[in-house]
Amino acid sequence: METAALLEDAIHAARLAQGIHRYYQAKGFATESKTVVSDLVTEADREAEAAIRSYLLGRHPDHAFLGEEGGAEGGGRYRWIVDPLDGTVNFAHRFPFYAVSVALERDGELLLGVVLDAVHDELFTAVRGGGARLNGAPIRVSQTAELKRSLLATGFPYDVDRVPEAVEYFRRVLAHGVPVRRPGAAALDLAYVAAGRIDGFWEMKLNPWDVAAGVLLIEEAGGRVTDLEGRPYALGGRYIVASNGRLHEPLRRTLIGEM
Repeated sequence: METAALLEDAIHAARLAQGIHRYYQAKGFATESKTVVSDLVTEADREAEAAIRSYLLGRHPDHAFLGEEGGAEGGGRYRWIVDPLDGTVNFAHRFPFYAVSVALERDGELLLGVVLDAVHDELFTAVRGGGARLNGAPIRVSQTAELKRSLLATGFPYDVDRVPEAVEYFRRVLAHGVPVRRPGAAALDLAYVAAGRIDGFWEMKLNPWDVAAGVLLIEEAGGRVTDLEGRPYALGGRYIVASNGRLHEPLRRTLIGEM
């Protein structure tokens, strides 16, 4: 199967979601809570995923699908991994930092990824072995080599029981005088690492749909993604550490308290 055609399908699916995001921002929408009060879902999340699922499985009925809202469907060599609206809390508050994330695995390996910022119309794409791009132009991770000169990003869990642990990692980084941003959409945070706008990112307990496309973007842009122990990151792992590669070990060692 031609990877270029699959990438076009992923981009088209992301554009469908973008249209739904924009429609509901103009029309207004209802919100509901999921796991906790602050963990929101909107009509836009559900309709965007339904549109993506219908399109991709209509095009590829033998593929599997994993989405944040509707869960898993099907089996086979190929699996689409989709977050129809990453940054729902931002979306609900009209804070303009949210995106749609679409990734495709083949035999358990990420093959391609798309992150589309619906607000700023920035399309991040990556294909295994083919590099990463932003609106068609090649992108690379930054060259920052010193942690104290870096700009990092992170996020905090909805589960309040995990907040103290997350805050401790945050404290360890801040203790080195490193500026940290917390924009609230992991897919975009990872895309920004790939584009060299952010030098590194870490977070705990992210789902496959939050990170699948972003992980491939970073790898294809020359960066590195691991767990806290420095092992290759596995989708759904408890911790993710992503960077430009040059400051990966200083960041990882700072997080675990070795620096």
